[in-house]
Amino acid sequence: MKKHLLLFTYLLSFQLTQSQTPVVHLQTEVLVIGGTASGISAGIQSARLGVNTLVVEETPWLGGMLTSAGVPAFDGNNAMPAGLFGEFRQHLYDYYGGANAVSTGWVSNTLFEPHIGDSIFKSMARNEKYLTVKYHYQFKNIIKNGNSIIGAEFYDINTGTPLVVKAKMVIDATELGDALASAKVPYDLGMESNDITGEQVNLAGANDIIQDITYVGILKDYGSPQPLIARPTNYDSTEFDGSNTSFYKDTNRKRPSVDAKKMLEYGKLPNNKYMLNWPIYGNDIYLNVVEKTPKQREELLEQAKQQTLRFVYFIQKDLGFKNLSLADDEFPTKDKLALYPYHRESRRMHGMVRMLVQHISKPFDTPQPLYTTGIAVGDYPVDHHHKKNSVAPQHLEFFPVPSFNIPLGALIPKDVRNFIVAEKSISVSNIVNGTTRLQPCVMQIGQASGLLAVLSIKNKVDPKNISVRQVQHALLDANGYIMPYKDVTQKDRYFKAIQKIGATGLLRGVGVPTGWANATYFNPNERVKSDEFNTSWTKKFPDLKLSQTNELSILDAIFIASHLSKRPIKIINNEFEQKWKSIGLENYDLQRPILRYELAAILDQYNVFNIFDVDIYGNFTKW
Repeated sequence: MKKHLLLFTYLLSFQLTQSQTPVVHLQTEVLVIGGTASGISAGIQSARLGVNTLVVEETPWLGGMLTSAGVPAFDGNNAMPAGLFGEFRQHLYDYYGGANAVSTGWVSNTLFEPHIGDSIFKSMARNEKYLTVKYHYQFKNIIKNGNSIIGAEFYDINTGTPLVVKAKMVIDATELGDALASAKVPYDLGMESNDITGEQVNLAGANDIIQDITYVGILKDYGSPQPLIARPTNYDSTEFDGSNTSFYKDTNRKRPSVDAKKMLEYGKLPNNKYMLNWPIYGNDIYLNVVEKTPKQREELLEQAKQQTLRFVYFIQKDLGFKNLSLADDEFPTKDKLALYPYHRESRRMHGMVRMLVQHISKPFDTPQPLYTTGIAVGDYPVDHHHKKNSVAPQHLEFFPVPSFNIPLGALIPKDVRNFIVAEKSISVSNIVNGTTRLQPCVMQIGQASGLLAVLSIKNKVDPKNISVRQVQHALLDANGYIMPYKDVTQKDRYFKAIQKIGATGLLRGVGVPTGWANATYFNPNERVKSDEFNTSWTKKFPDLKLSQTNELSILDAIFIASHLSKRPIKIINNEFEQKWKSIGLENYDLQRPILRYELAAILDQYNVFNIFDVDIYGNFTKW
């Protein structure tokens, strides 16, 4: 009886303690779940438009894969420094002393120390008076009212204190799409069958395989011999045989192409540090933790940590790098490893549109012209990591594609309201995720998400009903890219005009897969081919014939401007010439062929971008 009384007293005390735990209630306009690369970009952009924004993050850091996950190296977009990605990169240049100072490893043109990246993101966040960031809060679940998302619940990781946030617009910027899963938004995880995507890439059929993950460590050269780390359990050096030519004994394994020094220099960072993110018999590991609870993930991820610790021990002991050990001035963790692993893949939402590899490889020839709705650009190849899972298809590494843009509809779910999805969980195929997952892309996706949230609030419409062109205009004003042209930079006087006419389809680029830095060229100094221009013009104006010559002239451009402005040529003739000269164009000869950049620049003066308006599927709307 006494034991039962004591148990009852304990349970009553526990229940009273739990019930007395204060619940923190907050109200904001935009709630961003996750301070990831997408999350902090969304938060900054939203706040810059004067809207109260709250970012809730589970760690003490900002930046996600770029910082907390220990991958401080940009993959791609070196020639397209779009928006907040370009701004963040410039801060790195300013801190370290220019582009050459961060070109330290051969995996990227830009590498930096994770803690410096975190400090830059925090500095950018502090400069925004409408932005608040709360750290150490774990996401719990989404709050819904019917099919509307109205907020989310969190809890303090250290104290367990509940946090309830109500918001007008919610953005899922989590690493694994946890918020969209909680919101019951349909999604894919793993590889779709070719029957679904028609991509002609994954011909093996659907499966639940995702990419390998990596628990990154940062090594530091201390300048003198360091003690070996504690020998990891079950250590066997043959696990890493073939990671480099300096340790290559099993010739049944593919011969590596780099020695030990070159392997480390792959991820060399400023200040004699090295990122350990090596896929070839290195510290990649196959663990599918996406559908697990936070506690289950933590338990499983211990295997990933041990994988990296064994690799560190191998580098110290068997490769003989005695001056190297885990950096003591990077991550605020007991084991000195990253705050969480590098997740290359997450849940992928079923959005208003699904971006497929066809939209990258042949953007101008697909039935759905999604390129006209672009909100972010990338140029990295399709990069899938499957070396640690023998049953995974092994042919997906660096599938060739040109540079590309990401459609707006890939960020918007179909059946819920007031909700936007960012980071790696946008609506793309498994194949496409292999390139849209990379850092410059997810930062731009985040920026577009923040901008979309604000415009939706200000226009009092759901994101799926927002004007595509309004979003694109705002992105261009925020130094973003909407078309992936590499030969017209932001320094070009006619950059915005070329971006806009590119998104109409009136002048199309030429995509060229070129390996690590794929390209799409606008070719601004070439003449305008009539048949190319007419392809999109006649879709909008089927009854209006343009010049029958092979190339458009300046006179043809006046005719086009006349139609766009709904005024006779006689009336706009003088105006056209004045506009031509006022925007810096020269050689005004009506009979000569007009160049592509000239046509883009002058038609921008006649509102061609808005007249060739599109819906979220890329179809022209009525005029």
